[in-house]
Amino acid sequence: MFDDFRSVLRRCAPTLMQDAAGGAAIVVMLLMALYLPHLF
Repeated sequence: MFDDFRSVLRRCAPTLMQDAAGGAAIVVMLLMALYLPHLF
C-alpha cells in the first residue's frame, strides 16, 4: 500500500503545487466574498 501511495505521488507531483495554489485561491475568494458585505 505504501508503494502504491508513492507511485501515485510520483505521477501527480508536477501538478500538486498547481492544485494547492488553486485550492488556496478558492479559499481566499470565499473569504473575500464573505467579508465584503461587512465593509459596506
